[in-house]
Amino acid sequence: MKIEVQLSSFIDEISMGPFGSDIKVENFVEDGVPVLNGANLLGYKLNDNSFNYVTLEKAKTFRKAIAKRGDIIITHRGTLGQICYVPENSKFEQYVISQSQFRVKFNEAKIDPRYIVYLFHTPYGQKKLLSFKSHVGVPALAQATTNFRALNILVHKLEDQKKIANVITAIEDKIELNNRINAELEQMAKTIYDYWFVQFDFPNADGKPYKSSGGKMVWSDELKREVPEGWEVVELSDIANITMGQSPPGSSYNEESDGMIFFQGCTDFGNRFPTIRKFTTEPTRYAKIGDILLSVRAPVGTMNIANNNCCIGRGLAALNSKDNCISYLFGVMTNLKQIFDRRNTDGTTFGSITKDDLYSLKVVRPTKPILESYNQLMNPSFLLQNELEGENQKLTELRDWLLPMLMNGQVKVGDVDDDQMTGIAAEPVEEYKVRGE
Repeated sequence: MKIEVQLSSFIDEISMGPFGSDIKVENFVEDGVPVLNGANLLGYKLNDNSFNYVTLEKAKTFRKAIAKRGDIIITHRGTLGQICYVPENSKFEQYVISQSQFRVKFNEAKIDPRYIVYLFHTPYGQKKLLSFKSHVGVPALAQATTNFRALNILVHKLEDQKKIANVITAIEDKIELNNRINAELEQMAKTIYDYWFVQFDFPNADGKPYKSSGGKMVWSDELKREVPEGWEVVELSDIANITMGQSPPGSSYNEESDGMIFFQGCTDFGNRFPTIRKFTTEPTRYAKIGDILLSVRAPVGTMNIANNNCCIGRGLAALNSKDNCISYLFGVMTNLKQIFDRRNTDGTTFGSITKDDLYSLKVVRPTKPILESYNQLMNPSFLLQNELEGENQKLTELRDWLLPMLMNGQVKVGDVDDDQMTGIAAEPVEEYKVRGE
C-alpha cells in the first residue's frame, strides 16, 4: 500500500552547500574533512573516493553545510538528478557538501532515507526531482530546498520501505564487495608482474629472488638496461595476435540488437567489461570473447576484456596471447599503459597509436618455464576477476529491473528475508564468466 505525502513532514534538517567563495583551492589540505564533488554522488550511496580536504577548523565554519552518516545529498545545479545517502559505515563521520549540493536529514522513525534515495532513482522519482528545474542559464533546481520540501510523492508504509531498501542494499553491497575484491586482485597482479618482469626478482630454482640473489644479467641495447640471461627482447606482435579495429559504415549502426555487438572506442568501457550500446549489421574487424580490448586513441592504453564476440571500431585493437598466457599479456599491457600515462603527464600526449607503432613496442619475453610458472600463479586470479565482474553485470541488471518493479508494486518482497537475499546476490553467475585462452 502507498500513500501520498509531502516531504516536509519527514524532514528534520535541510541546508544548502557553502558559497563558492567560501571554499577556495588555497584552503585545501592533504588530510582532514573531505569536500564532496559530483563524482562522489554517482551511485545510490556516497562514493568514498577522490576528495579534496579542509581542516576541521575550516569545516566548522560551514556549520549547516556538513553532511553526516544517514544524510541524503542532492545536486541542485550542474548535473541534476544526482542523489545519494551517506551510509552508516562510511569512511568519514562528516563531509563538507559543495556549493552545487544540498543535504537533507530525514526523521528515520518516519521514513527510511535509503528508500527515499532508491525512489528518486526511478523514472517516477527523477521526474519529481527535476520538476522544478530552471531552464535559464546553468541547469539548476530553482529554490531547491524550498521546492524539495514541498514535493508530494507516493511512498510505501515504513515497514515495506525497509524491506525494499534491504533488498536493494543487499544487491548493492554484493556489487561493492566484488569491486573491492577485484581492486585488490588488480593491485596484487600489478605488484607481482613488477616483481617478476620489471625488477626481475622472480623465484629462481631455489625459490629465492633471481636478481637480488645474484642471478646472471645481460645488457639489452633495445631496452638500455640489463635483463636476465636467456630472456629475449621482442616486439609486442611476437607475443600477441593483434587486430586493429576498423569502423563499419555508419548506416549499419543500430541499438535494436540487429547484427553483431559493436564497440567504437573506450567510451563503452566499464570496470573490466564494456557496456553494450550499439550493434552493426556490417561488421569489419572482430574481437573474440576473452580478448584484451585496447584503446588506441586518446586515452591510449585504456583496457577492457571482451566478454562477447564483437566488432571493434577504429578506436580499439584486440589482443590475445600467442603463448596461451593471457594473464602475462594483460600484465604487459598494463605496464605499457603506465608508460603512456607517464608520457602524458610529461606533456607528450598520445592522441593515437598506429598499427606499426603498436606492433613494434619492445617487451621482454621470459623463458618458457618462467612464463608457465607465472601463468599457473596468476591465471586463477585473472579468471576470478572476470567472474566477479560478470556477476556484477548480472546483479546490476537485476537491481535496475527490480527497483522500479518494487516501487510500483509489480513485485513484492514477500517472505524473502535479508539473509536469503544476500545469498541470492552472492551466487556466481555462470553465463557471464570469461575463460582464458
